[in-house]
Amino acid sequence: MAAIAQSDPSLPGWAALAGSRRVLDEARGQLASDPVGESDPVALLADLAPRAAEVARSLTGGHPRRVVNATGIPLHTNLGRAPLAPGAAAAVAAAAAGYSDLELDLATGRRGNRLEPICAKLELLTNAEATLAVNNNASALLLALDTLARGREVIVSRGELVEIGGSFRVPDIMARAGVDLVEVGTTNRTRAADYANAIGPNTALLLKVHRSNFEVRGFVEEASLTELAEIGAAHEIPVLEDLGSGTLIDLSERGFPTEIFAPARLGLGADAVCFSGDKLLGGPQAGILLGSQPEIDAMRRNPLARAVRLDKLSLAGLDWTLEAYLDGRAETEIPVLRQLLTPLAELEDRARALAERLAKHPASQRREITVAPDRGFVGGGSLPGFELDSWVVTIRESNHPDQLAESLRRAAKPVLARVRDGVVVLDVRTLLAGDEDIIEQALATC
Repeated sequence: MAAIAQSDPSLPGWAALAGSRRVLDEARGQLASDPVGESDPVALLADLAPRAAEVARSLTGGHPRRVVNATGIPLHTNLGRAPLAPGAAAAVAAAAAGYSDLELDLATGRRGNRLEPICAKLELLTNAEATLAVNNNASALLLALDTLARGREVIVSRGELVEIGGSFRVPDIMARAGVDLVEVGTTNRTRAADYANAIGPNTALLLKVHRSNFEVRGFVEEASLTELAEIGAAHEIPVLEDLGSGTLIDLSERGFPTEIFAPARLGLGADAVCFSGDKLLGGPQAGILLGSQPEIDAMRRNPLARAVRLDKLSLAGLDWTLEAYLDGRAETEIPVLRQLLTPLAELEDRARALAERLAKHPASQRREITVAPDRGFVGGGSLPGFELDSWVVTIRESNHPDQLAESLRRAAKPVLARVRDGVVVLDVRTLLAGDEDIIEQALATC
Protein backbone atom coordinates (compact mmCIF):
# COMPACT_ATOMS: atom_id res chain seq x y z
CA MET A 1 0.00 0.00 0.00
CA ALA A 2 2.74 2.46 0.97
CA ALA A 3 4.69 1.72 -2.21
CA ILE A 4 1.62 2.31 -4.31
CA ALA A 5 0.84 5.57 -2.52
CA GLN A 6 4.40 6.77 -3.14
CA SER A 7 4.24 5.92 -6.85
CA ASP A 8 0.92 7.72 -7.30
CA PRO A 9 -0.30 9.81 -4.33
CA SER A 10 -3.50 10.69 -6.19
CA LEU A 11 -4.85 7.14 -5.91
CA PRO A 12 -7.62 6.77 -3.31
CA GLY A 13 -7.07 4.22 -0.57
CA TRP A 14 -9.84 1.88 -1.68
CA ALA A 15 -8.36 1.63 -5.19
CA ALA A 16 -4.82 1.04 -3.89
CA LEU A 17 -6.13 -1.69 -1.60
CA ALA A 18 -8.11 -3.36 -4.39
CA GLY A 19 -5.13 -3.21 -6.74
CA SER A 20 -2.85 -4.72 -4.10
CA ARG A 21 -5.23 -7.58 -3.41
CA ARG A 22 -5.64 -8.40 -7.07
CA VAL A 23 -1.95 -8.55 -7.93
CA LEU A 24 -1.14 -10.48 -4.77
CA ASP A 25 -3.79 -13.07 -5.69
CA GLU A 26 -2.32 -13.30 -9.19
CA ALA A 27 1.22 -13.69 -7.80
CA ARG A 28 0.15 -16.44 -5.41
CA GLY A 29 -1.57 -18.23 -8.27
CA GLN A 30 1.51 -17.93 -10.46
CA LEU A 31 3.78 -19.35 -7.74
CA ALA A 32 1.34 -22.13 -6.91
CA SER A 33 1.19 -23.21 -10.56
CA ASP A 34 5.01 -23.34 -10.76
CA PRO A 35 6.03 -26.34 -8.62
CA VAL A 36 9.49 -26.61 -10.23
CA GLY A 37 10.40 -23.04 -9.33
CA GLU A 38 10.90 -21.56 -12.79
CA SER A 39 9.42 -18.22 -11.73
CA ASP A 40 11.77 -15.57 -10.34
CA PRO A 41 10.28 -14.54 -6.97
CA VAL A 42 12.50 -11.46 -6.73
CA ALA A 43 11.38 -10.13 -10.11
CA LEU A 44 7.80 -11.03 -9.30
CA LEU A 45 7.89 -9.09 -6.02
CA ALA A 46 9.58 -6.09 -7.63
CA ASP A 47 6.77 -5.86 -10.17
CA LEU A 48 3.95 -6.01 -7.62
CA ALA A 49 3.73 -2.31 -6.75
CA PRO A 50 3.72 -0.97 -10.35
CA ARG A 51 1.13 -3.52 -11.42
CA ALA A 52 -1.01 -2.81 -8.36
CA ALA A 53 -0.87 0.92 -9.15
CA GLU A 54 -1.90 0.24 -12.74
CA VAL A 55 -4.87 -1.85 -11.57
CA ALA A 56 -5.80 0.87 -9.08
CA ARG A 57 -5.74 3.54 -11.80
CA SER A 58 -8.00 1.40 -13.98
CA LEU A 59 -10.61 1.43 -11.21
CA THR A 60 -10.67 5.20 -10.79
CA GLY A 61 -11.43 8.18 -12.99
CA GLY A 62 -14.95 7.17 -13.92
CA HIS A 63 -16.37 4.72 -16.41
CA PRO A 64 -16.99 4.95 -19.27
CA ARG A 65 -14.18 7.40 -20.01
CA ARG A 66 -14.32 10.03 -22.74
CA VAL A 67 -12.15 9.02 -25.70
CA VAL A 68 -11.43 10.50 -29.12
CA ASN A 69 -12.85 8.46 -31.97
CA ALA A 70 -10.39 8.88 -34.85
CA THR A 71 -11.36 5.57 -36.46
CA GLY A 72 -13.79 7.13 -38.93
CA ILE A 73 -16.53 4.73 -37.77
CA PRO A 74 -19.43 6.90 -36.56
CA LEU A 75 -21.28 4.06 -34.81
CA HIS A 76 -18.33 2.27 -33.23
CA THR A 77 -19.98 -0.19 -30.82
CA ASN A 78 -16.90 -0.44 -28.58
CA LEU A 79 -16.86 3.35 -28.27
CA GLY A 80 -20.52 3.70 -27.32
CA ARG A 81 -22.11 4.09 -30.75
CA ALA A 82 -23.84 7.43 -31.36
CA PRO A 83 -22.64 10.37 -29.27
CA LEU A 84 -25.50 12.49 -28.00
CA ALA A 85 -26.00 15.99 -29.31
CA PRO A 86 -25.00 18.66 -26.77
CA GLY A 87 -28.65 19.60 -26.40
CA ALA A 88 -29.64 16.00 -25.70
CA ALA A 89 -26.80 15.65 -23.18
CA ALA A 90 -28.00 18.82 -21.44
CA ALA A 91 -31.52 17.41 -21.31
CA VAL A 92 -30.19 14.22 -19.70
CA ALA A 93 -28.23 16.23 -17.14
CA ALA A 94 -31.29 18.33 -16.29
CA ALA A 95 -33.42 15.22 -15.81
CA ALA A 96 -30.76 13.67 -13.60
CA ALA A 97 -30.17 16.74 -11.42
CA GLY A 98 -33.64 17.12 -9.95
CA TYR A 99 -37.19 15.89 -9.76
CA SER A 100 -39.39 15.78 -12.85
CA ASP A 101 -42.91 15.09 -14.05
CA LEU A 102 -41.79 11.68 -15.30
CA GLU A 103 -45.07 9.97 -14.42
CA LEU A 104 -47.20 12.89 -13.32
CA ASP A 105 -49.94 14.70 -15.22
CA LEU A 106 -49.40 18.27 -14.05
CA ALA A 107 -52.85 19.33 -15.26
CA THR A 108 -54.75 16.82 -13.11
CA GLY A 109 -52.20 16.00 -10.44
CA ARG A 110 -52.68 12.34 -11.17
CA ARG A 111 -50.30 9.66 -12.34
CA GLY A 112 -49.22 10.14 -15.94
CA ASN A 113 -47.70 8.02 -18.69
CA ARG A 114 -43.92 8.37 -19.03
CA LEU A 115 -43.98 7.29 -22.67
CA GLU A 116 -46.83 9.48 -23.93
CA PRO A 117 -44.72 12.52 -25.04
CA ILE A 118 -42.15 10.27 -26.75
CA CYS A 119 -44.78 8.23 -28.55
CA ALA A 120 -46.63 11.35 -29.68
CA LYS A 121 -43.45 12.66 -31.32
CA LEU A 122 -42.67 9.30 -32.91
CA GLU A 123 -46.16 9.13 -34.40
CA LEU A 124 -45.78 12.63 -35.85
CA LEU A 125 -42.44 11.71 -37.39
CA THR A 126 -43.45 8.33 -38.81
CA ASN A 127 -47.22 8.47 -39.40
CA ALA A 128 -47.42 5.15 -37.57
CA GLU A 129 -50.73 4.18 -36.00
CA ALA A 130 -48.96 3.49 -32.73
CA THR A 131 -45.43 3.53 -31.33
CA LEU A 132 -43.53 2.31 -28.30
CA ALA A 133 -40.01 2.83 -26.92
CA VAL A 134 -38.08 0.41 -24.71
CA ASN A 135 -34.52 0.22 -23.42
CA ASN A 136 -32.84 -1.27 -26.53
CA ASN A 137 -33.63 -3.01 -29.78
CA ALA A 138 -32.99 -6.49 -28.38
CA SER A 139 -35.70 -5.73 -25.82
CA ALA A 140 -37.98 -4.48 -28.57
CA LEU A 141 -37.58 -7.73 -30.49
CA LEU A 142 -38.03 -9.82 -27.34
CA LEU A 143 -41.16 -7.92 -26.34
CA ALA A 144 -42.66 -8.18 -29.83
CA LEU A 145 -42.03 -11.93 -30.08
CA ASP A 146 -43.29 -12.61 -26.57
CA THR A 147 -46.45 -10.59 -27.21
CA LEU A 148 -47.33 -11.72 -30.70
CA ALA A 149 -46.18 -15.34 -30.79
CA ARG A 150 -45.44 -16.90 -27.36
CA GLY A 151 -46.10 -20.63 -27.52
CA ARG A 152 -46.57 -20.54 -31.26
CA GLU A 153 -44.49 -20.64 -34.45
CA VAL A 154 -42.48 -17.82 -36.02
CA ILE A 155 -41.23 -18.25 -39.59
CA VAL A 156 -37.86 -16.73 -40.53
CA SER A 157 -35.33 -17.24 -43.31
CA ARG A 158 -32.21 -19.26 -42.53
CA GLY A 159 -30.21 -16.48 -44.11
CA GLU A 160 -31.49 -14.03 -41.47
CA LEU A 161 -30.69 -15.96 -38.29
CA VAL A 162 -27.93 -13.53 -37.49
CA GLU A 163 -25.46 -13.15 -34.67
CA ILE A 164 -24.30 -9.66 -33.79
CA GLY A 165 -21.74 -8.36 -31.27
CA GLY A 166 -21.55 -9.88 -27.82
CA SER A 167 -22.80 -13.27 -29.08
CA PHE A 168 -26.36 -11.94 -29.44
CA ARG A 169 -28.15 -14.48 -31.61
CA VAL A 170 -31.65 -14.14 -33.01
CA PRO A 171 -32.50 -17.84 -32.38
CA ASP A 172 -31.55 -17.42 -28.71
CA ILE A 173 -33.82 -14.40 -28.33
CA MET A 174 -36.64 -16.34 -29.98
CA ALA A 175 -36.13 -19.22 -27.56
CA ARG A 176 -36.23 -16.83 -24.59
CA ALA A 177 -39.45 -15.34 -25.94
CA GLY A 178 -41.02 -18.79 -25.85
CA VAL A 179 -41.68 -19.08 -29.58
CA ASP A 180 -41.05 -22.01 -31.89
CA LEU A 181 -38.59 -21.16 -34.64
CA VAL A 182 -39.47 -22.38 -38.12
CA GLU A 183 -36.54 -21.95 -40.53
CA VAL A 184 -37.25 -21.68 -44.24
CA GLY A 185 -35.11 -21.44 -47.36
CA THR A 186 -31.34 -21.78 -47.41
CA THR A 187 -28.47 -19.58 -46.29
CA ASN A 188 -28.28 -17.79 -49.63
CA ARG A 189 -31.74 -18.19 -51.20
CA THR A 190 -35.14 -17.85 -49.60
CA ARG A 191 -38.23 -17.26 -51.71
CA ALA A 192 -41.65 -15.95 -50.77
CA ALA A 193 -43.08 -19.40 -51.49
CA ASP A 194 -40.88 -20.85 -48.74
CA TYR A 195 -42.72 -18.75 -46.17
CA ALA A 196 -46.14 -19.52 -47.62
CA ASN A 197 -45.48 -23.27 -47.70
CA ALA A 198 -44.37 -23.27 -44.05
CA ILE A 199 -47.54 -21.66 -42.70
CA GLY A 200 -49.58 -23.97 -40.54
CA PRO A 201 -52.34 -23.79 -37.91
CA ASN A 202 -49.84 -22.80 -35.21
CA THR A 203 -48.10 -20.02 -37.18
CA ALA A 204 -48.31 -16.71 -35.34
CA LEU A 205 -45.81 -14.44 -37.05
CA LEU A 206 -43.61 -13.88 -40.10
CA LEU A 207 -40.26 -12.36 -39.09
CA LYS A 208 -37.80 -10.50 -41.31
CA VAL A 209 -34.39 -9.66 -39.82
CA HIS A 210 -31.96 -7.16 -41.30
CA ARG A 211 -28.47 -8.61 -41.83
CA SER A 212 -26.83 -6.09 -39.55
CA ASN A 213 -23.17 -6.92 -39.93
CA PHE A 214 -22.62 -9.06 -43.02
CA GLU A 215 -23.55 -9.43 -46.67
CA VAL A 216 -24.53 -12.43 -48.76
CA ARG A 217 -23.39 -12.02 -52.36
CA GLY A 218 -23.45 -14.08 -55.53
CA PHE A 219 -26.21 -16.63 -56.11
CA VAL A 220 -28.69 -15.08 -53.68
CA GLU A 221 -32.39 -14.37 -53.34
CA GLU A 222 -34.63 -13.14 -50.56
CA ALA A 223 -38.30 -12.43 -50.17
CA SER A 224 -39.09 -8.74 -50.03
CA LEU A 225 -41.02 -7.16 -47.20
CA THR A 226 -43.85 -6.44 -49.63
CA GLU A 227 -44.08 -10.13 -50.53
CA LEU A 228 -44.15 -11.14 -46.88
CA ALA A 229 -46.86 -8.57 -46.17
CA GLU A 230 -49.01 -9.99 -48.96
CA ILE A 231 -48.58 -13.53 -47.60
CA GLY A 232 -49.31 -12.34 -44.06
CA ALA A 233 -52.43 -10.48 -45.14
CA ALA A 234 -53.72 -13.50 -47.05
CA HIS A 235 -53.37 -15.71 -43.97
CA GLU A 236 -54.18 -13.02 -41.36
CA ILE A 237 -50.70 -13.38 -39.86
CA PRO A 238 -48.77 -10.25 -38.77
CA VAL A 239 -45.33 -9.42 -40.17
CA LEU A 240 -42.56 -8.09 -37.93
CA GLU A 241 -39.33 -6.59 -39.25
CA ASP A 242 -36.26 -6.23 -37.06
CA LEU A 243 -34.61 -3.41 -38.98
CA GLY A 244 -31.73 -3.17 -36.51
CA SER A 245 -30.76 0.37 -37.45
CA GLY A 246 -33.21 2.85 -38.89
CA THR A 247 -33.43 6.53 -39.73
CA LEU A 248 -36.32 8.96 -39.51
CA ILE A 249 -35.04 10.92 -42.53
CA ASP A 250 -35.02 9.49 -46.04
CA LEU A 251 -31.35 9.58 -47.08
CA SER A 252 -31.71 7.56 -50.28
CA GLU A 253 -31.18 10.58 -52.55
CA ARG A 254 -27.81 11.10 -50.85
CA GLY A 255 -26.60 7.60 -51.62
CA PHE A 256 -27.76 5.66 -48.58
CA PRO A 257 -29.78 2.44 -48.87
CA THR A 258 -33.54 2.91 -49.06
CA GLU A 259 -34.32 0.18 -46.49
CA ILE A 260 -32.94 2.15 -43.54
CA PHE A 261 -35.80 4.69 -43.69
CA ALA A 262 -37.98 3.15 -40.98
CA PRO A 263 -41.34 4.85 -41.70
CA ALA A 264 -41.33 3.51 -45.27
CA ARG A 265 -41.19 -0.06 -43.96
CA LEU A 266 -44.69 0.34 -42.57
CA GLY A 267 -45.82 1.58 -45.98
CA LEU A 268 -44.52 -1.66 -47.48
CA GLY A 269 -46.88 -3.64 -45.28
CA ALA A 270 -45.05 -4.49 -42.04
CA ASP A 271 -47.36 -4.69 -39.04
CA ALA A 272 -44.49 -3.75 -36.73
CA VAL A 273 -40.91 -2.55 -37.18
CA CYS A 274 -38.23 -2.29 -34.51
CA PHE A 275 -34.85 -0.54 -34.59
CA SER A 276 -32.24 1.05 -32.31
CA GLY A 277 -32.31 4.58 -30.99
CA ASP A 278 -28.54 4.88 -30.55
CA LYS A 279 -27.51 3.96 -34.08
CA LEU A 280 -28.57 5.85 -37.19
CA LEU A 281 -31.27 7.68 -35.25
CA GLY A 282 -28.48 9.35 -33.27
CA GLY A 283 -30.10 9.31 -29.85
CA PRO A 284 -29.57 7.45 -26.57
CA GLN A 285 -29.77 3.69 -26.23
CA ALA A 286 -33.37 2.71 -26.92
CA GLY A 287 -35.49 0.31 -28.91
CA ILE A 288 -38.14 1.91 -31.11
CA LEU A 289 -41.28 0.04 -32.17
CA LEU A 290 -43.58 1.35 -34.91
CA GLY A 291 -46.69 -0.44 -36.03
CA SER A 292 -50.40 -0.96 -36.21
CA GLN A 293 -52.52 -0.15 -33.18
CA PRO A 294 -53.52 -3.71 -32.17
CA GLU A 295 -49.98 -5.07 -32.19
CA ILE A 296 -48.38 -2.12 -30.39
CA ASP A 297 -51.21 -1.92 -27.82
CA ALA A 298 -50.73 -5.61 -27.07
CA MET A 299 -47.01 -5.05 -26.48
CA ARG A 300 -47.78 -2.09 -24.24
CA ARG A 301 -50.03 -4.30 -22.06
CA ASN A 302 -47.48 -7.09 -21.80
CA PRO A 303 -46.04 -7.28 -18.24
CA LEU A 304 -42.60 -7.62 -19.84
CA ALA A 305 -42.92 -4.03 -21.06
CA ARG A 306 -42.23 -2.78 -17.55
CA ALA A 307 -39.06 -4.85 -17.30
CA VAL A 308 -37.67 -3.27 -20.48
CA ARG A 309 -38.96 0.27 -20.04
CA LEU A 310 -36.83 3.37 -20.56
CA ASP A 311 -35.47 5.26 -17.56
CA LYS A 312 -35.85 9.03 -17.15
CA LEU A 313 -32.35 9.81 -18.47
CA SER A 314 -32.82 7.93 -21.73
CA LEU A 315 -36.30 9.41 -22.09
CA ALA A 316 -34.92 12.93 -21.76
CA GLY A 317 -32.23 12.33 -24.37
CA LEU A 318 -34.63 10.63 -26.76
CA ASP A 319 -37.26 13.34 -26.37
CA TRP A 320 -34.74 16.08 -27.25
CA THR A 321 -33.49 14.05 -30.23
CA LEU A 322 -36.98 13.50 -31.63
CA GLU A 323 -37.81 17.19 -31.19
CA ALA A 324 -34.70 18.06 -33.21
CA TYR A 325 -36.10 15.93 -36.04
CA LEU A 326 -39.47 17.64 -35.80
CA ASP A 327 -37.85 21.09 -35.81
CA GLY A 328 -35.71 20.26 -38.85
CA ARG A 329 -32.47 20.58 -36.81
CA ALA A 330 -31.43 16.93 -36.90
CA GLU A 331 -28.93 17.07 -39.77
CA THR A 332 -27.02 19.97 -38.25
CA GLU A 333 -27.28 19.18 -34.52
CA ILE A 334 -27.21 15.39 -34.21
CA PRO A 335 -23.54 14.31 -34.41
CA VAL A 336 -24.02 11.02 -36.27
CA LEU A 337 -26.13 12.57 -39.01
CA ARG A 338 -23.68 15.43 -39.34
CA GLN A 339 -20.78 12.97 -39.63
CA LEU A 340 -22.52 10.82 -42.21
CA LEU A 341 -23.50 13.79 -44.34
CA THR A 342 -20.30 15.87 -44.16
CA PRO A 343 -19.22 16.81 -47.72
CA LEU A 344 -16.03 15.13 -48.89
CA ALA A 345 -14.38 18.48 -49.66
CA GLU A 346 -14.91 19.60 -46.07
CA LEU A 347 -13.34 16.38 -44.78
CA GLU A 348 -10.30 16.98 -46.99
CA ASP A 349 -9.92 20.54 -45.65
CA ARG A 350 -10.13 19.29 -42.07
CA ALA A 351 -7.59 16.52 -42.69
CA ARG A 352 -5.10 18.93 -44.25
CA ALA A 353 -5.55 21.41 -41.41
CA LEU A 354 -4.96 18.69 -38.81
CA ALA A 355 -1.89 17.35 -40.64
CA GLU A 356 -0.41 20.85 -40.90
CA ARG A 357 -1.03 21.41 -37.22
CA LEU A 358 0.57 18.12 -36.17
CA ALA A 359 3.56 18.59 -38.47
CA LYS A 360 4.51 21.84 -36.69
CA HIS A 361 4.95 20.06 -33.36
CA PRO A 362 8.60 19.26 -32.41
CA ALA A 363 7.70 15.61 -31.72
CA SER A 364 6.71 15.23 -35.38
CA GLN A 365 10.26 15.69 -36.66
CA ARG A 366 10.75 11.93 -36.42
CA ARG A 367 7.43 11.18 -38.10
CA GLU A 368 6.12 11.28 -41.63
CA ILE A 369 2.68 12.89 -41.64
CA THR A 370 0.61 12.81 -44.81
CA VAL A 371 -2.97 13.26 -45.96
CA ALA A 372 -4.82 10.75 -48.12
CA PRO A 373 -8.32 9.79 -49.31
CA ASP A 374 -9.73 6.72 -47.64
CA ARG A 375 -12.89 4.69 -47.15
CA GLY A 376 -14.60 3.60 -43.95
CA PHE A 377 -17.74 2.00 -42.59
CA VAL A 378 -20.74 3.21 -40.63
CA GLY A 379 -20.32 0.57 -37.91
CA GLY A 380 -22.65 -0.48 -35.13
CA GLY A 381 -24.12 -3.32 -37.16
CA SER A 382 -25.52 -0.80 -39.64
CA LEU A 383 -25.32 -0.83 -43.45
CA PRO A 384 -23.08 -3.86 -44.03
CA GLY A 385 -20.89 -3.39 -47.09
CA PHE A 386 -21.79 0.29 -47.41
CA GLU A 387 -18.62 2.39 -47.47
CA LEU A 388 -18.05 6.06 -46.73
CA ASP A 389 -15.51 8.09 -48.67
CA SER A 390 -13.33 10.11 -46.33
CA TRP A 391 -9.98 11.83 -45.82
CA VAL A 392 -7.42 10.78 -43.25
CA VAL A 393 -4.14 11.83 -41.69
CA THR A 394 -1.50 9.08 -41.72
CA ILE A 395 1.50 8.90 -39.38
CA ARG A 396 4.57 6.80 -40.05
CA GLU A 397 7.55 6.51 -37.72
CA SER A 398 10.47 4.15 -37.08
CA ASN A 399 8.64 2.24 -34.36
CA HIS A 400 5.95 -0.29 -35.21
CA PRO A 401 2.62 1.48 -35.76
CA ASP A 402 0.95 -0.73 -33.15
CA GLN A 403 3.23 0.86 -30.54
CA LEU A 404 2.10 4.35 -31.47
CA ALA A 405 -1.55 3.28 -31.55
CA GLU A 406 -1.16 1.77 -28.07
CA SER A 407 0.50 4.93 -26.76
CA LEU A 408 -2.41 6.98 -28.10
CA ARG A 409 -4.88 4.65 -26.36
CA ARG A 410 -2.97 4.98 -23.09
CA ALA A 411 -2.74 8.78 -23.24
CA ALA A 412 -4.28 10.84 -20.44
CA LYS A 413 -7.12 11.50 -22.86
CA PRO A 414 -7.24 8.32 -25.00
CA VAL A 415 -7.22 8.57 -28.80
CA LEU A 416 -8.49 5.60 -30.83
CA ALA A 417 -6.99 5.31 -34.30
CA ARG A 418 -6.63 2.62 -36.97
CA VAL A 419 -3.46 0.85 -38.06
CA ARG A 420 -3.07 -0.10 -41.70
CA ASP A 421 -0.20 -0.79 -44.08
CA GLY A 422 2.45 0.25 -41.58
CA VAL A 423 0.90 3.60 -40.61
CA VAL A 424 -1.42 4.98 -37.96
CA VAL A 425 -4.57 6.39 -39.55
CA LEU A 426 -6.59 9.28 -38.08
CA ASP A 427 -9.95 9.73 -39.84
CA VAL A 428 -11.36 13.22 -39.34
CA ARG A 429 -14.96 12.21 -40.05
CA THR A 430 -15.62 11.17 -36.46
CA LEU A 431 -13.74 13.96 -34.67
CA LEU A 432 -15.88 16.13 -32.40
CA ALA A 433 -15.25 19.73 -31.41
CA GLY A 434 -11.95 20.03 -29.57
CA ASP A 435 -10.68 16.58 -30.54
CA GLU A 436 -7.84 18.02 -32.62
CA ASP A 437 -6.42 19.61 -29.44
CA ILE A 438 -6.53 16.24 -27.66
CA ILE A 439 -4.80 14.48 -30.57
CA GLU A 440 -2.04 17.06 -30.62
CA GLN A 441 -1.50 16.72 -26.86
CA ALA A 442 -1.53 12.91 -27.02
CA LEU A 443 1.00 12.75 -29.88
CA ALA A 444 3.31 15.13 -28.00
CA THR A 445 3.63 12.54 -25.22
CA CYS A 446 4.10 9.49 -27.48
